[in-house]
Amino acid sequence: MPESRPRKKADYTPPTTTRKPARVGGRRWIAPVMVTLWIVGLTWIVVFYLAPDAKVIGDIGNWNLVIGMALIAVGFVFATKWE
Repeated sequence: MPESRPRKKADYTPPTTTRKPARVGGRRWIAPVMVTLWIVGLTWIVVFYLAPDAKVIGDIGNWNLVIGMALIAVGFVFATKWE
């Protein structure tokens, strides 16, 4: 009985990666800026509650809460950029 020819298998070639090489020290400034924004935002709100009659803080009233929360929110935006 005749035998069929064996199929030739192609050698395995791993898929090419399209990843960019990781940056070394490219964005080291993001984490300190992120933490600083959180601390400044929290401090802004705490000072507003503890000393609402202070010169700069008392003039803008409840907008101080918006400013403090905006600083904290910008800190979270920086948190998404941190690797």
